[in-house]
Amino acid sequence: MKIGTHDGTFHCDEVLACYMLKLLPEYKDAEIIRTRDLEKLKTCDIVVDVGTDFDHQRKRYDHHQREFKETFSSIKPAFGEKYKIKLSSAGLIYAFYGEEVIKEITPKECLLSTEDLKIIYKKVYDHFIEEIDAIDNGVPIASEEPRYKINTHLSARVGRLNPEWNSTKAIDTDDLFRQAMNLVSKDFLYTVNYFTSIWFPARDHVKNALESRFDVHESGKILVLKQFCPWKDHLFDLEEEMGLTNQIKYVIFNDKPESWRVQAVPVAPGSFVLRKALHENWRGFSLEALSEIAGIQGCIFCHASGFIGGNSTRDGAIAMAIGSLDA
Repeated sequence: MKIGTHDGTFHCDEVLACYMLKLLPEYKDAEIIRTRDLEKLKTCDIVVDVGTDFDHQRKRYDHHQREFKETFSSIKPAFGEKYKIKLSSAGLIYAFYGEEVIKEITPKECLLSTEDLKIIYKKVYDHFIEEIDAIDNGVPIASEEPRYKINTHLSARVGRLNPEWNSTKAIDTDDLFRQAMNLVSKDFLYTVNYFTSIWFPARDHVKNALESRFDVHESGKILVLKQFCPWKDHLFDLEEEMGLTNQIKYVIFNDKPESWRVQAVPVAPGSFVLRKALHENWRGFSLEALSEIAGIQGCIFCHASGFIGGNSTRDGAIAMAIGSLDA
């Protein structure tokens, strides 16, 4: 088996595309042919990022041609129309083969249903692949000039493995390409493992908290997690699935012995804008001063922005949430 891609300067998208293909049994032992010679590319079983041709049936996955318009939404319409960024070769390979790749590298003891796999597949695109697509296609991260630049992202680190323009040493660029594949493997495997083994198991904890929210407070706007876990993405997903969008205002969890946190829910994952911040009069106070102002025993602190607070007991944290809800 032969995987074809272009020679010369390599980029993160085709490096990652080749790496993902070699995770599949069919291409595990495939030779990677780096060339722009169309006759040589014709001998390859699958070609990525070169050849000016996109044809899934013939396993040709270039994205540079003028007429190419494919996005994750156009390949996977079941996920809606939110994806506007054109796919790179990494995005193309992931769109068509990503679910199989995830199944290959997921530990056998992690039994994923078809629906579970779809959730993880989408999250890996959102949190990893889309960034590669955007950078390779020159899509800016913001509509305005960013206040600072990120120079340590994966695409930049892959780029640094290319030979320097003024190097006089004889360099095996195919060996550098293999080094780049090893580099992307660490980030990709971490991301998939995180979403399958760490992030996804938290879904049931958040769902159980949502289903029992009226046991905490009659408003149903306060969640108490039985144990701390990655909850934000799950909360937004489950709210939408359960028809509860924007209803939950505070999430309470135990972070260490005799320490409970009450956290205000943001308007979106990653946002610093809150649905309802903690009580304005409490912000920036701590310990006895905060307990006296709030009229709640055991207060530890309330952040100056009102996004999070703490209490020594579960009931105290709930009281802080209720007091902020009614403010």
